Amino acid sequence: MADHYETLGVSREATSDEIKKAYRRLARELHPDVNPGADASEKFKSVTHAYDVLSNPEQRQQYDLGPQPGFGGQNFGGFGDIFETFFGGGGGGRSGPRSRRERGQDALIRVELELDEIIFGTQRDLEVDTAVLCETCHGSCAAPGTSPVTCDICRGTGHIQRAVRSLLGNVMTSSPCGTCRGYGTIIPNPCPTCQGQGRVRARRNIPVDIPAGVDTGLRLQMPSQGEVGPAGGPNGDLYLEIKVRHHDVFSRDGDDLLATLELQMTDAILGTTTTLSALDGEVTVEIRPGAQSAEVITIKDRGITKLRGSGRGDLKIGIQVTTPTKLSHKEQELMKQFARSRKPQQPVLTQFQQGLFQKLRDRFLNL
Repeated sequence: MADHYETLGVSREATSDEIKKAYRRLARELHPDVNPGADASEKFKSVTHAYDVLSNPEQRQQYDLGPQPGFGGQNFGGFGDIFETFFGGGGGGRSGPRSRRERGQDALIRVELELDEIIFGTQRDLEVDTAVLCETCHGSCAAPGTSPVTCDICRGTGHIQRAVRSLLGNVMTSSPCGTCRGYGTIIPNPCPTCQGQGRVRARRNIPVDIPAGVDTGLRLQMPSQGEVGPAGGPNGDLYLEIKVRHHDVFSRDGDDLLATLELQMTDAILGTTTTLSALDGEVTVEIRPGAQSAEVITIKDRGITKLRGSGRGDLKIGIQVTTPTKLSHKEQELMKQFARSRKPQQPVLTQFQQGLFQKLRDRFLNL
């Protein structure tokens, strides 16, 4: 590493005015507008950086001191660890500089699914707005053809050490270098695409396999599918929060599907066989003669595939017998004949019965 004093052509005892005059002279000679050569451009950057350091009294003092060993090189044995614990670094900065590479943040996306999609699972292509690796610098943070350089102030340690007077004498304390922010290096020419971050914002498509049996509120973890970290650090995780949309016909109870079948009075009396459209295709339902409201018909293995384990739940169909409200004259006569053909039965009071919805619910839960 070039010595800043040599770069400016001054002695180590030079005054602030002498340093300023030397910089102005060299800057006029090497400025790109006057001297467009590549070599002159690099020298101009070196001269400017040297002046930035030496013109700052605090940075110049630290530069003159250079990296200091803990406690002035004296061997205090086990006391060094004690001082490092209390004063933050009696060990001469042996913790090392920070890494620019950091893990990216996790991301959460809400995914809405139809009820029929969760029976067997589904696949989605999700468009995610996230941080991706910069294709210009590939995470180096520096412009193409350049690279980070060692910090002149901390000499690459990432820490600045200062002597602090205490009852035990001078104690060396350590704090992150303000020039390089603890990284140990600086980037003179940041990447123009990512502004020295090593990553940019972009939209990308992520194919997702959503397993069968998921339910509202469940979160699925996709490792390393979150945003890329600073300086090309490892990706965070992507979490998918599931929401299952309401269905007008079917509802869910665990792995079972529930529905209600409105049945004509005559079909309930005589019995019938009908074909219905379920979420996964047609299903044949046989109604026995004399079916009553709130009875439940169970169709095995036509529910939702279990999230953990094998097999499927059932399709449970509750019966609701509907009574016609308008009859023609002929229909009324037929109903009267039917009533006369049966043994008269006096209506009697019985225990209060819940509504059909409540009775169906109780039947479903008690099956």
